[in-house]
Amino acid sequence: MGKVFKFHNDLDTDQIIASQYLLLPDVEEMKVHAFESLDPEFPQKVKPGDFVVGGENFGCGSSREQAPSVLKALGVQAVVAKSFARIFYRNAINIGLPVIVCKDLPDAVKSGDDMELSLTEGIATAGGRDFSCTKLPEYMQKILSQGGLIASLNREGA
Repeated sequence: MGKVFKFHNDLDTDQIIASQYLLLPDVEEMKVHAFESLDPEFPQKVKPGDFVVGGENFGCGSSREQAPSVLKALGVQAVVAKSFARIFYRNAINIGLPVIVCKDLPDAVKSGDDMELSLTEGIATAGGRDFSCTKLPEYMQKILSQGGLIASLNREGA
């Protein structure tokens, strides 16, 4: 169970982590600036196991891997949206952050709502309702459970 932090359609990677912070030495220093232009207190409010929820085209903009990385570093359990920019989706899976397409949930929740997510079942529960989400293929679930693509490949000796 985690809290929902809801954001708008066409959320750009620059809104997740602004370009001036990419010069910081590592993701631990960057994460305190996540969503700074939209909710400056987000890094203090979000707790491990919470969810980021967005509308259409979540993570559009640049291909910066730091955008999903700061969310994972803050303990975000998953990002749930109506749709994702392709490069954000791929970067998130590669670093081990679940990204789930759920068409109806974003319009039905608000920031602060409690939510549960079953990756294996493809079901999100919020506000006493179940929402059908895209169920990730088993190989993607395995990559996520092992901490991302590189960690998965290293464990398999590739």
